[in-house]
Amino acid sequence: MLAKMRNIGISAHIDSGKTTLSERMLYYAGRIHRMQEVRGGDGGATMDFMDLERERGITITSAATQVSWNSHTINLIDTPGHVDFTVEVERSLRVLDGAVMVLCSVGGVQSQSVTVDRQMKRYRVPRIAFINKMDRIGADPDRVCHEMAEKLGLNVLPIQIPMGLGEDFVGVVDLVTMKAATFEGVSGEDVVWSEIPEGYVEEAEAARHEMLENLSMFNEELMEMLLEDKAIEPAMIRQVLHEATVNRDIVPVMMGTAFKNKGIQPLLDAVCWYLPSPLDRTSFARDHDNDGAETPLDCNPDSPLVAMIFKIVDETFGQLSYARVYQGTLAKGQQYRNARTNKMVRVGRILKMHANDREEVPQAGPGDIVAMLGIDCASGDTFCGEGANYSLESIFVADPVISLSITPANSTAQDRMGKALNRFMKEDPTFRVSTDPETGETVIAGMGELHLDVYVERMKREYNADVAVGRPSVSYREAPTVEAAFDYKHKKQTGGSGQYGHVVGRLLPLDADSDCSYEFEDNITGGRIPSEYIPAVNKGFQAAMQEGPVAGYEIVGCKVCLDDGSYHTVDSSEMAFRIAARDAFKEAFRKSKPCLLEPVMTVEVEAPSEFQGTVVGDLNSRRGIVLETVARGMSVVVRAEVPLASMFGYATVVRSLSKGMATFTMEMARYARVPQKIAEEIIAERKKLEKSGASS
Repeated sequence: MLAKMRNIGISAHIDSGKTTLSERMLYYAGRIHRMQEVRGGDGGATMDFMDLERERGITITSAATQVSWNSHTINLIDTPGHVDFTVEVERSLRVLDGAVMVLCSVGGVQSQSVTVDRQMKRYRVPRIAFINKMDRIGADPDRVCHEMAEKLGLNVLPIQIPMGLGEDFVGVVDLVTMKAATFEGVSGEDVVWSEIPEGYVEEAEAARHEMLENLSMFNEELMEMLLEDKAIEPAMIRQVLHEATVNRDIVPVMMGTAFKNKGIQPLLDAVCWYLPSPLDRTSFARDHDNDGAETPLDCNPDSPLVAMIFKIVDETFGQLSYARVYQGTLAKGQQYRNARTNKMVRVGRILKMHANDREEVPQAGPGDIVAMLGIDCASGDTFCGEGANYSLESIFVADPVISLSITPANSTAQDRMGKALNRFMKEDPTFRVSTDPETGETVIAGMGELHLDVYVERMKREYNADVAVGRPSVSYREAPTVEAAFDYKHKKQTGGSGQYGHVVGRLLPLDADSDCSYEFEDNITGGRIPSEYIPAVNKGFQAAMQEGPVAGYEIVGCKVCLDDGSYHTVDSSEMAFRIAARDAFKEAFRKSKPCLLEPVMTVEVEAPSEFQGTVVGDLNSRRGIVLETVARGMSVVVRAEVPLASMFGYATVVRSLSKGMATFTMEMARYARVPQKIAEEIIAERKKLEKSGASS
């Protein structure tokens, strides 16, 4: 029954306790019979099934499973916290109906919490916030709620208050039923509901009144009852909470400690009560039979199939393609059309996944998340049944910011490396592979040092490929700083039909806060250039942006206005205008006083207070700008913006500076201009590489 289905993801900053939380959810729902710890010596958590995940105590790939709770079916996806594996979060949130956002009661809103919040907003995913680690010294849920409102702009609504903090945390008071919950038994499996202890009654009544006042803004009937001082039933409060959460007007806040087995069962109840079913959310697809118009999909199993492939994994026995069914029924043995390739694909085996274990099923209906075995497709593909010609909005993929050169030890390693790279590129859209034209080396690019480190390690382990790794390099960009005009004529006459294209216009720098890296403005009037040649001109400009004249890096931040031009009735062609545009762009870009841009990272370091001066001094020496320092108990959190080029090997340095007690996270913030002196060094280094590549 669709109304009792929930598709949810668990997302958070690193080490907030996502995987520990999902482990408890599986245990209490009866999916597993023994809880295992992320860093335990008993084989690691169920959802961290890769050897590397268990060794490092981190989540690298998102894992899917299904549990039953209070007659509801919950499809659960545990996602990584490291920004390096952010595509796993993107593709999971793209197909989920709701999410649980986990925050640390001490750490609060951290850098990756901001990224996760941005991703949830991008895909309009309703959420519940769970403040975890309430048993830690320094736990402060009020501060975490304040930070969520302040830093994330969320309308947070606590629906519980804690009984005790830190080591004294024993349970929660539910503000909906006004009952206290404590968690008894060896593994906290027995939830004991009782009257609110005397010391918490006043605080609970004040918090409940505040909760109802906030909720009444979204329901007139509740507002009337509140004004008339009538008793409000829990069923009505839950109904209003459900509607406001689904509409993303509020974020209900709950609390507990996953590691100490407290607060998980009420969270599972809340997932069933407040997060949406597939029926509560309207999904849209582009109808290609109707000029790409947005069309709502219905959750009818008898309608033509519309399903999205959101993740692929290459295995020994073929490709495993994870799919979310939005409409219709995906049946074993049937043929469906891939909207991207327009080819028919026959579905062999359909699997329900439980981390790395699987169970074969004959079909999947609306709302189901399943995997198909042995199908050739790519991440983001839409599968359609007969009578539907739809495509679903694809997944946002960030550009890589760091690259490494890798060299195989011999020809056997070369073959194995090739197989591994093909697989990784197919599975992970943020992982890119190219060949350096100057040196002929294979270059891998990704989201961070950890990202590439994991893939190099997997290459060695899973493919037995002996590879040597070069120094990391930064993905710099080139950009114009001033407006430059162009008036370029491409003429070629070598017997027979010639080539003629003439373009006139301006190249302008885009605003620094612009979302796109290129804009094209067509100002041609009166047929000065025929409309069929305009797309070719646009393509020519974009082709010229692939490699800049300053140091050979990609060009960004450009707006090109095509204002005038001319054509020849015989000699003009798409190719001629494409060449004219490409050469005109290069000429104008040289006149636009181009500069180098570098990726600047937001770095967050948490260290004992005694090391604050050392950490800040080190960040300053790396061309960093300290944005804020916040004291949290005995620790201090330093937030800074630092160029990526200065951050290589920082993990080792920060540990040695703090006697191994500091932790840090890093994510891409923006591109910024490289200081002139450093830019000159980078350009000189590139020219040196070009010369050595040419001579070899």
